Amino acid sequence: MSGPGTLRTIRAALEPHGLHLSGSISFEGDGPLLPDGRAARAVVLIGNAGGSLWPSFSAWRASRPDNGGTDPLDEWSKAMLRPVAQGAGATAFFPSDPPWQPFQQWAMRAEGLKPSPLGILIHPVYGLWHGYRGAFAFPDVPDDFAPTGRAGDHPCEACPDRPCLSSCPAAAIRREGFDYVACRTFLGGAEGRTCLEAGCVARNACPVGGAFRYPAEQIRFHMAALKRL
Repeated sequence: MSGPGTLRTIRAALEPHGLHLSGSISFEGDGPLLPDGRAARAVVLIGNAGGSLWPSFSAWRASRPDNGGTDPLDEWSKAMLRPVAQGAGATAFFPSDPPWQPFQQWAMRAEGLKPSPLGILIHPVYGLWHGYRGAFAFPDVPDDFAPTGRAGDHPCEACPDRPCLSSCPAAAIRREGFDYVACRTFLGGAEGRTCLEAGCVARNACPVGGAFRYPAEQIRFHMAALKRL
């Protein structure tokens, strides 16, 4: 069961790992199902901004004999979040694990975010340089819980030049959506080395949240993972 200052305790436990509470949602009988069959009354999203998680993740990975396995970021996320969730009386959900939870829908509801042409939800402060590592679902609403939600303009609608649409060397970023196949095909060829080493050209072109751009090593890690998908 959650106790006094539950979310405050969670924040303190997550901070050393570069993670934070990204948003909160309350439910009235329509929340995700918990292991005991009850519907969650509250969910808090756990995320990272920019390179905030990279020092903790890199140190954890270096300490592992297998270098973190085949999906090290997911394994690190579970290793960091599951003990915190258990201590808070919550169930931890992860984007990579069944039962599949609607993380993007939760993020849009909790933070008022909308998709960018790249398919990534764009944040008004962090731009495209943020992510969701997991979510904590509670059977009861914690005492210091408050639902969040930011209503505001879509950053892309205030961007007249839309450089992401014209800068992609694979022509994979279009107004109607992201062409995943074109991106993957390009990354597999010789010309794709530029994106693999320096990051997605279209993502780098976005003018929102540039101060939170991932460090070079983190960019290469994510691009290598995208190529393997």
